[in-house]
Amino acid sequence: MIDHLTLKVRDIRRARAFYTAALAPLGYEILMEFEGGLGMGADKKPDLWLAQDPDDVRPVHLAFTAPSRTAVREFHAAALRAGAKDNGGPGIREHYHPTYYAAFVLDENGHNLEAVVHRPE
Repeated sequence: MIDHLTLKVRDIRRARAFYTAALAPLGYEILMEFEGGLGMGADKKPDLWLAQDPDDVRPVHLAFTAPSRTAVREFHAAALRAGAKDNGGPGIREHYHPTYYAAFVLDENGHNLEAVVHRPE
């Protein structure tokens, strides 16, 4: 089980604004903050950390569990409004399995963010 992970970003203020808006539909909020970084979570413990490190940003793919297909759609729309690039709109991805419903966006650092729900509607 993964306890937490850190994404490196070029600009923590811009990342703060983007991730706060994009992940709100999934229940994420800022739980801890310090100079150059912050911790977010959908519970009382941060499991996603953002750290400013403009010289060492390495894009990753990160998938968040969504509580519903509606939340997947809301994540996608919120992320696009916050400045993300579309990398695959909400929909079934049958090549994974028949009820894999997901949406993908790219943040300004190149991180491929996904919201996914595995159960049928």
